[in-house]
Amino acid sequence: MQMSDTRQIAATPAQVYAALLDPETLKRCVPGATDVEGSAEEGFVATVVQKVGPVKATFKGEVTISDVVPDSSLRIEGAGKGGAAGFAKGGADVRLAAVEGGCELSYDVEAKVGGKLAQLGSRIIDGFAKKMADQFFNNLQQTLEGPPEDTDKNDGDEATTKKGWFGRTKS
Repeated sequence: MQMSDTRQIAATPAQVYAALLDPETLKRCVPGATDVEGSAEEGFVATVVQKVGPVKATFKGEVTISDVVPDSSLRIEGAGKGGAAGFAKGGADVRLAAVEGGCELSYDVEAKVGGKLAQLGSRIIDGFAKKMADQFFNNLQQTLEGPPEDTDKNDGDEATTKKGWFGRTKS
């Protein structure tokens, strides 16, 4: 399974890059993550609980970061085993580019599954993988930008705008 997408994030490429390498941010962004430990240099160990169709499993796996060009691009690769449910592995090439108003993040993802998961059929797996990728990048965007503004309550006052992950670290 392969997919690609692009999204605009109201943060600098350096802020997005730093968030992608932070284990606490990854834990908040990876759907179903219960634990993420490690570093970008040595790799991360993660535990993720997911339900794909009728199959629910706890996946334990490793994530490595490679092909790093600071504040510009990186490759994320991961593999996890979910016991009787099977395994999942894949990778993503992530590119960051400065644009007016923030950063354009684009990614190409490929994923493979085996075991009971593979028996569910490619339509279910492909839909699930797309949903997971979309959810991860939506979570990353909300973590960096803060929750979507409610313009009725905010009335355009910049002082009441909530800050994302990077803004909270500077306070």
